[in-house]
Amino acid sequence: MATERELSDFLQGVEKRAFKRTIYHVREEESALDIVQDSMMKLAEHYADKPPNELPMLFQRILSNCTLDWFRRQKTRNALFSNLSDFESASEDGDFDLLETYQSPDESQQVESAEDATRRAQVFREIEVEIQELPARQREAFLMRYWEEMDVAETAAAMGCSEGSVKTHCSRAVQALSKALKAKGIHL
Repeated sequence: MATERELSDFLQGVEKRAFKRTIYHVREEESALDIVQDSMMKLAEHYADKPPNELPMLFQRILSNCTLDWFRRQKTRNALFSNLSDFESASEDGDFDLLETYQSPDESQQVESAEDATRRAQVFREIEVEIQELPARQREAFLMRYWEEMDVAETAAAMGCSEGSVKTHCSRAVQALSKALKAKGIHL
């Protein structure tokens, strides 16, 4: 069993290498720092009772999994949603409506026609309807992970299930949404 000092020394020794490795993968300094910190916290929380010689392999596995989780979140977030704060301005009074302010990239230089605005509003309604049609656990996991931007551990704690279950629920929700929206001719 690793002592507190051995664990601290291990984390201090691996910190810079882990950061370099992660920044090569994600190419964002802040995200890399978050991933490394999250990995270190998971090692300390869940595996501090392991022998010191097992820590390097455990940490590398945790770091790999955290990096993969980050990529999955980015892929899903980019495929399905835009960050709502991207649409807000400092002059707004807090009464923000995405449907009133959204512009697709190809419409950014022109005024949106009534037909396009109606089509866009219909797409958002269809997405909301399909989210409501998801089974309760899938909807809950999906909204926590991708709408509320909670990580897997936070979502698992909030839902009272394992992290693996959260990942399964989210994966199934994304597949169901994608299939339902494609069947309706909506490609995001």
